[in-house]
Amino acid sequence: LGTASPLVFHLPGHSLFANCTSAMVDRSDPVAFTTPESPKGVGIHGMEVYFPRFAVKQSELEKFMGASEGKFTIGLGQQNMAFVNDLEDINSVCMTAVANLLEKYNVAPTDIGRLEVGTETLIDKSKSVKTTLVQLLNEHGNFDIEGVDNINACYGGTAALLNTMAWVESSAWDGRYAVVVCGDIAVYEEGPARPTGGCAAVAMLIGRDAPIVLQTVRSSHFEDAYDFYKPNLSSEYPTVFGQESNVCYLRALDGCYRRFAEKWEATSRKRLTMDEWNHVVLHSPYNKLVKKSGARMVYNDFIRDHGLPIFKKQEKELAKFLHLMPEETYDDRELEKTFTELARPMYKDKVEPSVLLPQELGNSYTASMYTGLLSLIHNWHKPKPGAQVDTEAASIGKKVLMFSYGSGLAATMYSLKITGPTGHIAAAANLEERLEERKFLSPQEFTNILTDRETKYGKFDWTPSSDTSNLFPGTYYLKQVDSHGRRSYARVPVSPFRRTINYGPGALHSRPSVPGARAFSTGSRAFSSAAAPAAARALRFLMRAL
Repeated sequence: LGTASPLVFHLPGHSLFANCTSAMVDRSDPVAFTTPESPKGVGIHGMEVYFPRFAVKQSELEKFMGASEGKFTIGLGQQNMAFVNDLEDINSVCMTAVANLLEKYNVAPTDIGRLEVGTETLIDKSKSVKTTLVQLLNEHGNFDIEGVDNINACYGGTAALLNTMAWVESSAWDGRYAVVVCGDIAVYEEGPARPTGGCAAVAMLIGRDAPIVLQTVRSSHFEDAYDFYKPNLSSEYPTVFGQESNVCYLRALDGCYRRFAEKWEATSRKRLTMDEWNHVVLHSPYNKLVKKSGARMVYNDFIRDHGLPIFKKQEKELAKFLHLMPEETYDDRELEKTFTELARPMYKDKVEPSVLLPQELGNSYTASMYTGLLSLIHNWHKPKPGAQVDTEAASIGKKVLMFSYGSGLAATMYSLKITGPTGHIAAAANLEERLEERKFLSPQEFTNILTDRETKYGKFDWTPSSDTSNLFPGTYYLKQVDSHGRRSYARVPVSPFRRTINYGPGALHSRPSVPGARAFSTGSRAFSSAAAPAAARALRFLMRAL
């Protein structure tokens, strides 16, 4: 596929080439290669997070597992960990997030043209999570929904988001919203990795003219690595090499930041440093690694330009770190300590506002970075004692650097710009109130629930034994797994007091406008026929020509 292809999809409203060969197409004519209206402001309109009601305190888990005090709360930097019982699986978790997103934002299911999933929590080796989620749209008569699952450890959510952004930017976009949902249930066998579990799903509403806009520069880093993987298909538990995974994460961060800087500087004509960003959101397996990563980015600034003001006061002390080979630096405790201290103000100002949910819920794998983004938006609009600030005005114009990592390994760095109000996202998420409504169980109860999950994993013909009254209102749950492995679901009634916002009607922006286009109805709103996929338009023209 490329712009020099001998087969060119034609757009309505322009002359049809008599013979579609690359030699005869005038490549200087932008009409042949662009839509009538260039995409603008493609990004995130809304966000919703689902996390289970059950949680365990890391401080209590330390005592239960015989760890030293502070091992999990200070050593890992975690506070609490979310988990589910036998009533919830990855399908139900993602269904809850998507349903709540559409309902809270008052978006009709018929207004969704793409639904894409990122997860590594597999309950079927063939049937995707997306094909279960579509029942939320099918029951409203919507069967025309692109997208499918993306799987690569914690990276799948970012793959789903970038794919979906590309669809909205493309000539195939049909004028409707897209939804991206990334979610996982992270569980580990008994041992030192168990406190690094968690659970959450984040659903995002994607479209044009969005208040959170994806910027053009991005970089990626892919390698073949076995730092974390799941070769045992009969178990939920991964095989983990913790220290190796940390090194892989930091190496991918180095590669992404270096390439991102090269691309950014080529277009902006100025040096990129951490000062460029108002905030940084990092994939968070646990908070200590996020702190290390912030320090690592400051170290990268040092390697690229050690004459920056931040390094002047310690110029002599830092000189010994200038000529180290990269592989020497990942286990260098002195380097880590030095740059962690240097990065402390940057971390507090730029990174810490994004760590609320990752510290409270644990590692939600594909959802982890996006719980960080939602935490950041929450903090922008959180009332500050004694301060009278227009939080909407204060957040507009902010630039946020994002780093996504998935073991195996896959990583991407990109940035977002806040171009419009985001207060509605914070209001709809209502994080503080919902976090307070969680039910904390003892470490023994947590362990018993994981043991019960082990016995049922991969089994057929069973019904969950847990009580649905312990679920949050509006939660989808597993009713039954039948003798053929087919799963059925039901929903806890939605609370009549839940917050909603009037975002749907009138919020579908940037409909393509082409002279002579017909209007048609999808059941809830009128759309333009010019919004039909490019391939369908081309086929109609070819059929008429024949």
